[in-house]
Amino acid sequence: PYAEVCGGCPWQNIAYAAQLEAKRANVVSALVRTARFERNAAEELVSACLPSKREMGYRNKIELGTARNGAGRFLLGFRKEDSHDLVAVESCPVAHAAIAKAPKALRGALGYLQRSQDLGIFRVGVRHSMRTHDMEIALWTEPGAFPRKAVAATLESALKATSIVRVMADPGKARKIKGVEALSGKGFWEEDMAGNRFRTSAPSFFQVNTAQAEKLIDAVLEGLGVSDGDVVADLYAGGGTFSVPLAKAGADVLAVESASSSVRDLRRNADANSVYVEVIGGDSARELPMLGDLDALVVDPPRA
Repeated sequence: PYAEVCGGCPWQNIAYAAQLEAKRANVVSALVRTARFERNAAEELVSACLPSKREMGYRNKIELGTARNGAGRFLLGFRKEDSHDLVAVESCPVAHAAIAKAPKALRGALGYLQRSQDLGIFRVGVRHSMRTHDMEIALWTEPGAFPRKAVAATLESALKATSIVRVMADPGKARKIKGVEALSGKGFWEEDMAGNRFRTSAPSFFQVNTAQAEKLIDAVLEGLGVSDGDVVADLYAGGGTFSVPLAKAGADVLAVESASSSVRDLRRNADANSVYVEVIGGDSARELPMLGDLDALVVDPPRA
């Protein structure tokens, strides 16, 4: 019902089978236009999309923006496409059932908390795992004084979270992070994926469709056919989605990641899953020429 206005689900007005065909065509087109492949070669190279069993209710994370209306009332919702305006949804059909109604619940709780003062909240993230049953609420705020106990107590009454954290950061696209503090619970979120346990801190990226991410991992391992001792670089490695399974398969993994929170997560995840990964904190484009001879390369960059 929100696909026409919400910027978070631009494919939802297209039948799923047509989505899969269109996404494959996008990859072929990028190879032809940007990488200068011959079209026949690109068509032969790109396989069909691997479909998801869940067409809806698959997202393990939602992100909400905040604003105030002309009367000063607190607003919480998704961004409209190509706009800073908010869409105040009651329920998000593409999110896990456990967090689908989180926007409505959090709107009421945070509105109540901010009746007398502005808490400086400019973004709210909610993550949920159907496997570990972890649920984390992350409040992104400007640095400064903050009523930690009152916020934690009110949010706990709105959603059954295993972790509530505050990410102190500058608003805007840069989002320079000044610190993360646990307000309640574990202080992080965990997911089981491809037989491994991944711990993720609030500012770090994690694949939003866990089951499909497992298909990605299987496709990478099958495509590379890694043998013991192969030197494999994982660029834009995040928290170790590919690095950990590659190391378990016997590869010597060089993982490059620029986000400090993901670098810390990656090191912890490698230790937790009893593998060694050489973690390099830095920009992938700059680090790649210095990695030496590689047997294989995995690149999973952000959209930009």
